[in-house]
Amino acid sequence: MNSAQLEIQIIASLVAIACAIPGTFLVLRKMAMISDAISHAILPGIVIGFFITQDLNSPVLILLAALTGIITVVLVEYIQKTGLVKEDTAIGLVFPALFSIGVIMIAKNANDVHLDVDAVLLGELAFAPFDRLLIGGTDVGPKSLWVVGSILLITITLLILFFKELKVSTFDKGLTASLGFSPAVIHYGLMSVSSVTTVGAFDAVGAILVVALMIAPAASAYLLTTDLKKMLILAISFGVFSAIFGYWVAHCLDASIAGSITTILGVVFLLVYLFAPSKGIIAVMYREKQQRTEVSLLTFLLHLKNHDEVEERHVNHLYEHINWQKVRAKSVLDLAQKNNMIHMDNQVVSLTKKGDEFTSKAINYIITNEDAQIEDMKDDFFLFRG
Repeated sequence: MNSAQLEIQIIASLVAIACAIPGTFLVLRKMAMISDAISHAILPGIVIGFFITQDLNSPVLILLAALTGIITVVLVEYIQKTGLVKEDTAIGLVFPALFSIGVIMIAKNANDVHLDVDAVLLGELAFAPFDRLLIGGTDVGPKSLWVVGSILLITITLLILFFKELKVSTFDKGLTASLGFSPAVIHYGLMSVSSVTTVGAFDAVGAILVVALMIAPAASAYLLTTDLKKMLILAISFGVFSAIFGYWVAHCLDASIAGSITTILGVVFLLVYLFAPSKGIIAVMYREKQQRTEVSLLTFLLHLKNHDEVEERHVNHLYEHINWQKVRAKSVLDLAQKNNMIHMDNQVVSLTKKGDEFTSKAINYIITNEDAQIEDMKDDFFLFRG
């Protein structure tokens, strides 16, 4: 591994960390698409900055682009607060308009300048090590490394200083105001950090990858935990893993680095989406199946309690009287036996003392509809869930 490869992986990892931090709060605030809006709407700021400095590498471009990002957020908020449209619609109105203004400005005033999509939107990690920062004639490393590293340092400092305020304002704006914090200031502070991060990183990795790194790791972490600190750690871990592993996938396949990293981010999210212990698709499907089984068992026990007739409680007739297929009737019968809710005598099913007690409590629950009570019942009576 040569120095350029190492520098690319370090830059990608720093960008992943810098994006994961604000991205976590954007996901929790249901504002994920604002990062995409910012990444496109900053084009006018870049163009104006270039007109002023005539230098694509000037930090003025970053400052004006970040300012444009903040203006984007303000406009989205203003349109949303009118109540006429929702946030997603407001985003869809604002960022195409600003992006189009930037495109028109380029077409009218900078046709002979290399200020195209590659320069302002895509970026390329493979070229980042060749754009060096020289101080007094001394090469101190890739410029992107210093830019992203500085943004990350500022972001971490702000996170440590205002973690409590960010946490409270994310989950309860009313409580934030009652504690003396301004939700608006915290909100626009977060949007400012998101804008600066997006602008600072897109020149190195491209705005498309910035959006992916800002949202995908946070979305994956959201499915695994409800603890904010753990979510931040998981989001950062997913981002760094995808950045490094994605680079080596691109290296082996001779493919786009940004495309490979984004693909790995998608694969990580898909795996979490499927296999997350509590929120994953498989876990949800299993839980729904378990709940259907429990409802079926309760229906079966209520049927037994309400009928003393032998024919109503005979095994061969259960599926007829409860409208169940034989396979389903047998599975519910087996579950009831495992939980010692019933006993059988000459193929006639009767409630045990435990089954009768459970069914009586279930009837009481149906009348009172207290959620805590049914959970206690399941814990007390269900030894097996099928």
